[in-house]
Amino acid sequence: MSDDRQQKPPLSRRQVVAGAGTVGALAAAAAVLPQVEEQPAEAAAANAVPKKGGGGYHVSEHVKRYYQTTRI
Repeated sequence: MSDDRQQKPPLSRRQVVAGAGTVGALAAAAAVLPQVEEQPAEAAAANAVPKKGGGGYHVSEHVKRYYQTTRI
């Protein structure tokens, strides 16, 4: 029984090394990406409620520390 399809040539070293490099780069990128943590629905709803008085900008301790570091 003869096969009419042409046989594929074997993989070259260049193709194997390029494939391994691609897989390695993808694995490194996946390891560096931040992990996404889902918030419970209750916490998400609590964050969505605006504060009375408009919320917005207010001077907190970390803002005061930042301003101190920018002084000459």
